[in-house]
Amino acid sequence: MPSRLHPAPPDRTHATGPVALLVVTWNSARVLPEFLASLQEGMAGLDWRLVVADNDSADDTVDLVRQLAPDAAVVQTGRNAGYAAGVNAALAAAAAWEGGFRAALVCNPDIRMRQGCAGLLVDALDAPLSGGRRVGISVPLLYEEDGTRHHSLRRESCVTRALGEAVIGNRRAGRFPLWSELVTDPAAYERATVADWATGALMALSRDCLDACGAWDESFFLYSEETEYCLRARDHGFVTRLEPAASAVHLGGDSQVSPRLWTLLTLNRVRLYSRRHGAAATAAFRGAVLLRETSRAALGRPANRAAARALASPSALRTVPGP
Repeated sequence: MPSRLHPAPPDRTHATGPVALLVVTWNSARVLPEFLASLQEGMAGLDWRLVVADNDSADDTVDLVRQLAPDAAVVQTGRNAGYAAGVNAALAAAAAWEGGFRAALVCNPDIRMRQGCAGLLVDALDAPLSGGRRVGISVPLLYEEDGTRHHSLRRESCVTRALGEAVIGNRRAGRFPLWSELVTDPAAYERATVADWATGALMALSRDCLDACGAWDESFFLYSEETEYCLRARDHGFVTRLEPAASAVHLGGDSQVSPRLWTLLTLNRVRLYSRRHGAAATAAFRGAVLLRETSRAALGRPANRAAARALASPSALRTVPGP
């Protein structure tokens, strides 16, 4: 189970110290130089320190960090430990700083923050909310390299949403809150919108939220770890909120073209659902997800075929190893 980072005073409202920029790398040498060069603009106006947690890269990732960002703290996990484990290693290093840190930014190395993005996200953590809720996680607008705005906001999984995505597709179903996890309403991306969770390529986390929720769940090697954390934060009274004034470019990953990674994403999605719901609901949700994957597999898509085959296995959810 996740554990607390370390004991915290009862009131962290006025947490001090720098902002901790936490980056997890694995064979990231290709994207690192541009990422590091972009930080001057992206982190403008903040007192910040960089922590890089490297998951046993076989390329020049660590050497590049030490050469291009000599003041950065480098934590070497010694193995390909997964994204959540890398975040936890970086958090532990930041927690050891004298005076601590006031907020953390968890960031992929393939993110390119635009001017002042990080400062806007950190400021958004103090936004007032009604009903005793607090902003624990703030996220920016994300764009593809070609300028297309990414639909990064999500609703919590449920059976009807899984069925809607299976039958009519997540983008079409995204217009209807009951039928898709994906939030596609353009208006949601033009205002400060509270969502159940958001994609984790770049997110700011308040110290209050971190102290309440503790470490990230390392049983999710890759995918669903940010979903689990956002939902856990919500359980503690913290919301995930879009700050539309902040923006970044996300170079993207290969989960939708790699059968292995798409399978991992799909299985972890069902695993997370099973942890928050009973056996009957999980069986219905798994069936709806399986319907989606088999229907796409029938179109000749290898990634969906691999995911459907894995989901159909009786032991699919017992152990989901990382790549």
